Amino acid sequence: MGNLYSVLFLCTGNSARSIMAEALVNARDARRYHAYSAGSQPKAAPNPLALEKVKSLGLDPAEFRSKSWDEFALPGAPKLDIVITVCDSAAGESCPIFQGGPVKAHWSFPDPHTPAEFDAVFERIKLRCDKLIALPWATLDDYARGAALRTIGML
Repeated sequence: MGNLYSVLFLCTGNSARSIMAEALVNARDARRYHAYSAGSQPKAAPNPLALEKVKSLGLDPAEFRSKSWDEFALPGAPKLDIVITVCDSAAGESCPIFQGGPVKAHWSFPDPHTPAEFDAVFERIKLRCDKLIALPWATLDDYARGAALRTIGML
């Protein structure tokens, strides 16, 4: 069995985009990747429309919660290989220092509000997550990993 890579998706509220990205990676390739999500200023709970998308992947929405990115900087937190911001405001904030020296990238997605916007953003997140899990991660050095993640972020 190969390596299990940890991915943290960050957004300000950790209520929609980062939750959907976490769910997509975990649903589509749990053998090689384990995804998490967090926010700089987490909301009280995930957006119900995001949880509908989680459920559509066959995952239990009750297992998803909005949480602070500080949880991933504490002793005993998972070692992270990849950190991806998915909203522009989180990308501009100073992140905590995460264990593992992760490769970082920014994938900009608009903040969805309506069901149609959730559908569109979910499809764009799915496209990028599929490209991520298709990468030959183990064969790439950190420079190539960062370049690949930035390229995916432009899709």
